[in-house]
Amino acid sequence: MSATPPVIPKLDHAAIGNGRVLALVSPTSAMEWLCLPRFDSPSVFARLLDREKGGVFRVLHEGQEVTGELRYLANTNVAVTRFERNGASWEVIDFAPRVPEGLSVTVPIEVIRVIRPVSGQPRLSIDLDVRPDYAREQVIWHPTTDGYELRSPTLRLDVATNLPLPYLASGREFILSEPIFVSLHYGVREIRATLASVEYALDLTVAGWRQWARTCALPTFAAGAVLRSALCLKLHAYHDTGAIIAAATTSIPEAMGTPRTWDYRFCWLRDAAFIVEALRRLSHVNEGQQLLRFVRDVVEAGQLQPVYGIGGERDLAEIALPHLSGFGGNGFVRAGNAASLQLQNDLFGEIVLCFESLLMDPRIVHENPASYFPMLRRLVESAIRLAPEPDTGIWEFRSRLVHHTFSRAMCWVALHRGALVAAHLGFEEEAERWEVLALAERDVVLNRGFNSTVGYFTQSLGGVEPDASNLLLPTLGLLDAKDPRFVATVEAYERILCVNGLMRRYRNVDDFGQSTSAFSICSFWHAEALALMGRLDDAATLFERLLGYANPVGLFSEDIDPATGVLLGNFPQAYTHVGLIHAAMTIGELLEARDGRVRAWT
Repeated sequence: MSATPPVIPKLDHAAIGNGRVLALVSPTSAMEWLCLPRFDSPSVFARLLDREKGGVFRVLHEGQEVTGELRYLANTNVAVTRFERNGASWEVIDFAPRVPEGLSVTVPIEVIRVIRPVSGQPRLSIDLDVRPDYAREQVIWHPTTDGYELRSPTLRLDVATNLPLPYLASGREFILSEPIFVSLHYGVREIRATLASVEYALDLTVAGWRQWARTCALPTFAAGAVLRSALCLKLHAYHDTGAIIAAATTSIPEAMGTPRTWDYRFCWLRDAAFIVEALRRLSHVNEGQQLLRFVRDVVEAGQLQPVYGIGGERDLAEIALPHLSGFGGNGFVRAGNAASLQLQNDLFGEIVLCFESLLMDPRIVHENPASYFPMLRRLVESAIRLAPEPDTGIWEFRSRLVHHTFSRAMCWVALHRGALVAAHLGFEEEAERWEVLALAERDVVLNRGFNSTVGYFTQSLGGVEPDASNLLLPTLGLLDAKDPRFVATVEAYERILCVNGLMRRYRNVDDFGQSTSAFSICSFWHAEALALMGRLDDAATLFERLLGYANPVGLFSEDIDPATGVLLGNFPQAYTHVGLIHAAMTIGELLEARDGRVRAWT
């Protein structure tokens, strides 16, 4: 008898946040993931990884959890869930205050829930089950004049509400006849919260998000999906340092029943560089400027590593949390990430690309741009030195060092683009030397990365295995997308790597066996490659089909199960939304050119 396949929980959540807070709210109103006081801190609510003991904040109807209709307020990261039961209706509004203040914003470490009656008299109760330190600690409730102070060895949480206090602590039912709020504030609250102050903060937060959205330069193709992706990316940028995390969560598996679970709540320099470029193309450059400062600090602090804590921490020791049952009972819950110790040679190219975009963008004023040259030189010279060395690659193989084609291509990027930046800054001697070396590196990639026997670019130099990262080679400028070698590569990958029209990263066995999931960004890379090759209609069709895999509020995780179409992997995944943005902008620009829509009003 075959084993019953595991039930995969739905990743149908909305992400709310403000640059210091990032929480996930499900259509049942359950806030199932929140870490405080930082994105990469231990969890306060982790029901996502253990339904019984992870901790949760939810609104119950007559003692039961019910499902409503979850959506975002238009052009914001404010979530609203509408409920209807037994002739009564109500809505739950969840947000993290992000209040505009001059040229900046005020962003407390706080999440706020407002519950508003719509019709009838619903009988509700509040289940506030705080479980700090990945559910390893219990809190003690200390009443205050207008709420509670929750304390554990590692947490101090101020809870304010206009609900009678015994109702909040006991979970007692009440009739919702007027709006109530519950505010969770990390640490000591300076000003007591009231319903009026909460609603004022909500109004300003909505206005602030909509102002940010109004400044997005959207493509004509899939503009709504691009805007939601941009708003999602903004949530991943840490206000205090400029670091940008890969995803909000840890340990949501790439495939159920496997140990492929990782902690993505850190700043991968590769991912962050891609995110900055996506936002820059949408006319948002502040995030890039902030990341540039962060990168400068970590580059000058010591040997470069692929991933850092959002405060620049280098030690991200990976530990297991076996007391949590895991996503859907999958187990293998981790905190920290051993990728911080790996050698990933591609990251030099991505950082130099980021530098090039930001240092040469005329919208950004740099008081002393030449001051960046020592860091640029260090990155390029590191790429020269390490390019011939094997590495773990973009997919972070844990025990497999080879000469990855994509890593070598990104080393070429570091030299070629570094030479352009050096010339721009007035360092002609270095620019000339780097460009000569870049030409040699390009020849290595084209001659050894393309296998004429199998007919496509391979995962490693002189290898035979395909690798979806090679779909990026034309966007890097290494060769034209219409080059017969690249066209043959895409066609081969469609046969070899695609399952039900979704692109896997690779097919070779890795440290954990055979990978089965489709990596979502690879499918968006596929769509963009088709557009660049001239298969525009195919690209648009694929893109529209991919949008169908988004969750009901337009968010993507890291992976898609090709057999079921279910979202898997850490969520929301910034990298996936980057791929969506780039593909949409490329497809849109090429469609406009093809159809003659290159003038105003056409």
